[in-house]
Amino acid sequence: MVGKLPPTLLNKYILSRVGIKDPAVIVGPSIGEDSAVIDLGDDKILVAHSDPITGAVELLGWLAVNIVSNDIAVTGAKPRWLLATIYLPEECDESLIDKITSQIDVAAKELKAMIVGGHTEFTPKLDRPLISMTGIGITTKDKFVKTGGAMEGDVVLMTKTAGIEGTAILSTDFSEELRSKGISNDIIKRGAKFIKRISVVKEALILAENKLATSMHDPTEGGVLGGLTEIAYASKKTIEVWEEKIPIATETQIIARALNIDILRLISSGVLIATIPKDKAEKAIELLKSNNIEASVIGIVREYSGNLVILNKRNGAKEYIEEVYVEDELIRLWKEYKK
Repeated sequence: MVGKLPPTLLNKYILSRVGIKDPAVIVGPSIGEDSAVIDLGDDKILVAHSDPITGAVELLGWLAVNIVSNDIAVTGAKPRWLLATIYLPEECDESLIDKITSQIDVAAKELKAMIVGGHTEFTPKLDRPLISMTGIGITTKDKFVKTGGAMEGDVVLMTKTAGIEGTAILSTDFSEELRSKGISNDIIKRGAKFIKRISVVKEALILAENKLATSMHDPTEGGVLGGLTEIAYASKKTIEVWEEKIPIATETQIIARALNIDILRLISSGVLIATIPKDKAEKAIELLKSNNIEASVIGIVREYSGNLVILNKRNGAKEYIEEVYVEDELIRLWKEYKK
């Protein structure tokens, strides 16, 4: 088994074993909610989140900073402090350490965040480096947004294009496989540049500052569909979306076709999914676009019907997703190509 633990194991062994119950904890460990939220008093709340990066090599440091920062920002908090735990293969060359930490430094500076601690080690039997990054931020109660806040009748808004992070990873870690399938160097280079688009901090904070979103989520593992199922699960709602309304970049389409990938299940950091009250949707889209952020309405939140997500496909068929866990296409490719 590779990827996230399924809900049955999470509930049995993780979520039921959390030590004492601290009354200051507003949001603790739960399925769909990525960050812990803690009441500091005086209307301030602390947001903390840890995230591992295990499906990338070339972009490891950059992704580690941005992915955890995204999960802090979607609560309405600005990512401020970071702690990096870096696991290196035993025979790791110094140049790899230099690459990873340089990426971390540049990414943190762009977000105006500081690395305040962590741990670094050579780890036995690793075949590639791994990072677990922790992010911390502070916001106020009136700007706090949870994943589980979607309301019936809200529209579902999505920024940018599906599969952004996956496109960048495939264009770097799978470049040889893509070339062997006839994909041009131009497409691969353009796809690799998607790495610069994986932050959702700006758009998440804009929506939180203006109190426009009832819920927000950064769809990582499982892609856009995985992000939608997690919002639906946490909110106890059904989300209906239309495939033709989900924007997809040309580079992503070409790469996905070559590797036989379902783009809607491809890791999609860089996309922000937000639920917005219908009467505020136009304002939200205009505000994002005035800040040079593409935004599209892709669906609607409905009363829970037994399915978490209903996907209306281009061919007229409907796909019903009942389970919260959506397997990511990147995980499948690592098993298929990188044995």
